[in-house]
Amino acid sequence: MHKEPLSVDTPYSPTDEAFWEALFTQELANLPITPVEDEQLIAEMEVLDDVLPLPTAVELSREDAWQMAWELFEADETIETVVTGCNKGGLLINWNGLQGFVPSSQLINFPPHRQKAERARALQRWQNKALRLRIIEINDEQNRFILSERAALVKAYEREQVFKNMAPGSRAQGEITNLTNFGAFVDLGGVEGLIHISELSWSRVTHPSDVVQPGQSVTVRVLSVDPGNGRIALSLKRLKSDPWQTVDQRFQPGQIVEGVVNKVVNFGAFVQIEDELEGLIHISELAEGAFLHPRNVVQRGQKVRTRILYVDGAAKRLALSLRNVSS
Repeated sequence: MHKEPLSVDTPYSPTDEAFWEALFTQELANLPITPVEDEQLIAEMEVLDDVLPLPTAVELSREDAWQMAWELFEADETIETVVTGCNKGGLLINWNGLQGFVPSSQLINFPPHRQKAERARALQRWQNKALRLRIIEINDEQNRFILSERAALVKAYEREQVFKNMAPGSRAQGEITNLTNFGAFVDLGGVEGLIHISELSWSRVTHPSDVVQPGQSVTVRVLSVDPGNGRIALSLKRLKSDPWQTVDQRFQPGQIVEGVVNKVVNFGAFVQIEDELEGLIHISELAEGAFLHPRNVVQRGQKVRTRILYVDGAAKRLALSLRNVSS
C-alpha cells in the first residue's frame, strides 16, 4: 500500500534539490571499471551507458524476474549476489537479469573518500565480491532496483520498529556512517537517515566533514519519515534556535565584535562571531592598500576584532570590516 511521507511543520525542501535522487539514482555511469590512470578513470565514471545483463543459471523472463523481486521486497527477504561492476555512486549487481544498484552509503565499512580517484579505487575492490543484500527500493516501470548491505543485517521487524518510533519533530540517536558531498548518513539502528548538507548547521558548510565525522554519535531531529521508500530525513541544526532570527536585535552597524576566522576565500574571509553565526569580511574591508590575497592579511583560526557594517537577518547577511577598528 502506498503511503504518503510524513512531514514536519517547519518548511523543508531539500527534496527539491533531488538529493535523494543523487543517492538512489540508477542512471549513473553503468560501465564496469578497471584499474586505469586517475584522469581516465574519473572520465569513464561520468559516462552514461547500459550494462548488458549477465546470463543466469535459471533463465527468467524480465517480467518473472521483476515479480520475484517484488515478492522478496514485500517479504523483506535478503538475496545473495555478486558485484559485477561499479560507478561513481556505488556498486552494480546483476540478479536474474535485473541490473541492481547498491549505493556506497549502504555498504558496510565503506570508508569516506573526498577524492574521486580514491573513491573509485575503493569501489573497485568490491568487484566479484559476494554480498547479502536487502531490496530497499523497487520500481519496474522506472527500472529502479536499489539494494542495501546494511539493511540486510537487520531483521524485518526491527526495521519496522525503527520506523514506528520515528515521528517528525522527534529526536533520535544515531551514528554517522558515511559522508557525501550532499550530506551525512546516520545509522538509527538498522535504518539509515540522511542529514542533508543544508541541515547540518545554520552557518555555511562546504562539506559535511566540516561538522561531523564517520563513527561520531549524534542526536538529530527527525524532519520526515517515508516508510514506503525506507527514507528518513534528519537535521542537526534544528536542535538549536536559528541565530539569524534575532540577529537584527542583537547586533547593530558600528558595533565591535570578536570572532574567529573560519575560512579564507578569494573574495574575503568568513568570521564566526557566535555559535553557527558567521559574518563576511569582504576583501575590500580587510586592510588598507593592495595585497595579493586575503590570506596575506588573515589566516584560518585567527582571532580578530571586527566592526559590523550592516546586518540583514532575513537575508542571512552580516557584513564585517577590519578597517578602522581600534585595538
